[in-house]
Amino acid sequence: MPTELEELVGFIAHPNPQIRQVAVENLVPYSTAEPAIFKTENLKPVKNLTILIKDHPLISEHAVTILVNLSGDQEVLDTLAGNEKFLDALFALLVNPEEPNANLIAMLLANLAKSDNLKNSLSRKQKAPEALGSDDVVLNQLMDLFVKGQDGAYNKKADFDYLAYVLADLSKHEDIRKYFVTVQDYDGVIPLSKLKVFTEHKSQIRRKGVASIIKNVAFDLQSHKSFLSEDGLNILPYILLPITGNEEYSEDEMMSMLPDLQLLPPDKKRDEDPTIIQTHVETLTILTSARESREYLREVQVYPIIRETHLKVNDEAVQEACERLVQVLARDEEDEGTVDSKVKEVEEDEEDQLVEV
Repeated sequence: MPTELEELVGFIAHPNPQIRQVAVENLVPYSTAEPAIFKTENLKPVKNLTILIKDHPLISEHAVTILVNLSGDQEVLDTLAGNEKFLDALFALLVNPEEPNANLIAMLLANLAKSDNLKNSLSRKQKAPEALGSDDVVLNQLMDLFVKGQDGAYNKKADFDYLAYVLADLSKHEDIRKYFVTVQDYDGVIPLSKLKVFTEHKSQIRRKGVASIIKNVAFDLQSHKSFLSEDGLNILPYILLPITGNEEYSEDEMMSMLPDLQLLPPDKKRDEDPTIIQTHVETLTILTSARESREYLREVQVYPIIRETHLKVNDEAVQEACERLVQVLARDEEDEGTVDSKVKEVEEDEEDQLVEV
């Protein structure tokens, strides 16, 4: 005989919408307290919940919330990320400028991005709303939602911050990293150039996600010249500003810094999240793979900034990251021939250092 909880789970698929709503509303706490109840009958309750995302907004809200909580389970994650019809419905709802649960859907996608199945789905196409100004490729639509949708600018009920985590986890894959540094046909813009401006955004989620994207994409060593060039992606100021505070530097140091780093206001603060600072410092270390890049980082006085970061940020992981970078910047250059050993080192460490959020 089924328990009361099992009966409640059975009501998820009830034909009466009022009963469905009461069921999913009351089941939300159990999605964290007793998640196994949703995995009965070959995950039938989970599969029923995937249908409810297109139900009445209140029912959909609870259904998506439950799926967010359950998707930390690998079996549920693989089932959701491998469900093509479910993903089609999620992406269609997400781009709807009137969708009230867009932020919850973005949060669910952030969990699903930990499965390789989601990456394989991003080449799919769907018609974009005219207001989004995107093409029909889902990945480009996610990018444009994140960039254009901040602070309710596209959907009054959504800020799309969690798409930062979606894009960050996707950037672990080599082909997605290539996407971030490739001019897109539909708008003539390199995707990473759209994201760099968010390294000092008020949203910690956006800052953390974008920092992780930049670090992961930095493993595309061929892009380093563009990363450091003012005529290219010009990422360096957007990495250095978040880790820079209001410290005073000698005139020689300051005048050699990048223009964006000179004469900062006295109330300038470095990022309050040490994990973000650590990520940016590690990105700088990746950018030292070539001798030309190391010499440029020395020339624009990255060392004094790292010196002050090491002194002012009381976090062991940040300090260790600073020390590793300083060891590279402070060493005497030797004739390394045509193949830079640092490049090989970065390539060998790539798998261990790619960022998940």
